[in-house]
Amino acid sequence: MGAAGRDFHNFNVHFRDNNQYEVIAFTATQIPDIAGRRYPAELAGGLYPAGIPIYEESELPRLVAEHGVEQVVFAYSDIAHVDVMHKASLVLAAGADFRMMGPTTTMIKSKVPVVAICAARTGVGKSQTTRFVSQALINAGKRVVAIRHPMPYGDLAKQAVQRFATYEDLDTHECTIEEREEYEPHIDRGVVVYAGVDYGAILEQAEKEADVVLWDGGNNDFPFYAPDLMITLVDPHRPGHEVSFHPGETNTRLADVVIINKVDTARAEAVEEVRRNVMQVNPNAVIIDAASPVSVDDPAAVAGKRVLVVEDGPTLTHGGMGYGAGTVAARQHGAAELIDPRPFAVGSIVGTLNRFTHLEPLLPAMGYSKRQVAELESTINRSDADVVLIGTPIDLRRVMKLDKPAVRVRYELDPVSGPDLARLVVDRLAK
Repeated sequence: MGAAGRDFHNFNVHFRDNNQYEVIAFTATQIPDIAGRRYPAELAGGLYPAGIPIYEESELPRLVAEHGVEQVVFAYSDIAHVDVMHKASLVLAAGADFRMMGPTTTMIKSKVPVVAICAARTGVGKSQTTRFVSQALINAGKRVVAIRHPMPYGDLAKQAVQRFATYEDLDTHECTIEEREEYEPHIDRGVVVYAGVDYGAILEQAEKEADVVLWDGGNNDFPFYAPDLMITLVDPHRPGHEVSFHPGETNTRLADVVIINKVDTARAEAVEEVRRNVMQVNPNAVIIDAASPVSVDDPAAVAGKRVLVVEDGPTLTHGGMGYGAGTVAARQHGAAELIDPRPFAVGSIVGTLNRFTHLEPLLPAMGYSKRQVAELESTINRSDADVVLIGTPIDLRRVMKLDKPAVRVRYELDPVSGPDLARLVVDRLAK
């Protein structure tokens, strides 16, 4: 059971070429256009010359019954503990064992040191933390290569190993908006990024040009590689989630360093609740408080204007946040009104906004396909906003044509209390 990431990795490292098992299928959720395809023979190994079919998760009980399935492996992330048990109950009622795989069976050991950036929830600030840590390592004279948690939404065989060093590489691989949001900030700093499907092959290539591998975790998954230093971010805007989501709680418990991010905008009592929870489940972790200040390129363009805020998509959808950095920036800089995008939405954007009713007036940057990028572009241009506030990690104008003035929001990690994070990272690797 997966979402085109952890499921493929678990298969590659444990089940591929393992004749103790016969893998019947993958089931898929969250990501559009994955079900109905096959995990390709080129990646599936010699036991599966025709590849392995991928079905919608809703078909799981039928698959268990028809094929006499004995084990179902749960392999996706950013899900509440209670929902994990609902999935388990579904599987058990169908007659199969419910299995979860941990670090021992899924983490690959690297030949070079690995620093892992993980989180308790999507949208807590992994990206700016990864940028901060990569810069600290570069300043220490290290060759840093980032390896990003998978987002293989296209041709899986072609995407087995992907290397991104330039914007042209992003175009060559036909990256989605979500992929660009994660890769571009690394490229801007001169850091090569690897991603794809086969993370054993990816590591072999990355090790050839790295002094340090920086694991850039996606969703709130735990690392695919055994880390020498593991940093986990927790979010006081969602207090309690650090011990009530899977595998976020695993990351909280595994961490060498826990960063309580966004302390500048969270309630003080929420920050302390998160701190207590972290200390209870991981008393040996180093705790650092950090702010996540937002800024805009042109504050005067926002003040007094009717603003359409476009936010990072995953933070709002499976991350569960009602708003993001763009909304914070719009209010800080005196926007007269936040435009509701619903009257202007087209295509799949309509479905997204109808499904995620918890959202404040804003537009998630959905772009899993060329068609969806075009629908996002049309929705933005159809709106009656004075200005578009781009709260995504990339400049959307690189992938679409906007016919309205647009202003970008930027956000970085700012450690405010606790040990010096940059020194801690460098000293740990020196040991």
